[in-house]
Amino acid sequence: MAVVTLDGIGRNYGAGVAVLSEISLTLEAGEFCFLTGAAGAGKTTLLNIIALAEEPSAGRLTLFETDVAAADRMARAALRRRIGIVFQDLRLLDHLSANDNIALPLHVAGMADAEIREHVGEVASWLGIDRLIELRPAALSLAERQCVAIARAIVSRPDLVLADEPTSHMDDESALTLIRALEQLSRFGTTVLIDAATSTYRYFVTSTGATASTTVTLTPVATSWTFNSGVKNNATT
Repeated sequence: MAVVTLDGIGRNYGAGVAVLSEISLTLEAGEFCFLTGAAGAGKTTLLNIIALAEEPSAGRLTLFETDVAAADRMARAALRRRIGIVFQDLRLLDHLSANDNIALPLHVAGMADAEIREHVGEVASWLGIDRLIELRPAALSLAERQCVAIARAIVSRPDLVLADEPTSHMDDESALTLIRALEQLSRFGTTVLIDAATSTYRYFVTSTGATASTTVTLTPVATSWTFNSGVKNNATT
């Protein structure tokens, strides 16, 4: 099933300044994708459009085979619940512990407390942050906060994960561990799209001998782009 379909997507700001132009691609269930490009290429803008946080100026966005432009407010809310997002600025709530930050999507979904404890404990252990679970964000390093933000994004087991530079404050070893965890998530059917600095992408490729099943590179101001669908993840070939 096509999870994300972009057809001629464009985004303009101000007096017609084009940030994105004619972006077209399809991501299937279980794809693991890096979105690369220089600063200003529009990577975050593209993620925001897919996350329904911004409206495209042109083109058509389809999520889970639903035409977003034709979806009403309730349908859009249902689509958002199928998406886990790692924000570039993390957006953790400072007055809550790591545990409570991770649990937020589950509370919103109305999950029972016992199930919430099980899900949060499972994802915290999987990402190696179970020892930090009772600490508040102020007591955590930036890298640890990023791990908490990733845990929050995936704890509800979404069908699509959008991660905006999720390893920007991590050393190479920690970044590789987190990227591998997201790659493993894709093996269970979740589509993963990562806005990755070129160095992170290259380090992952060099260290694992494998690449994402899809790599999209945006060029500032994105009048051109490349879509390489011929490189396959070892787990999906």
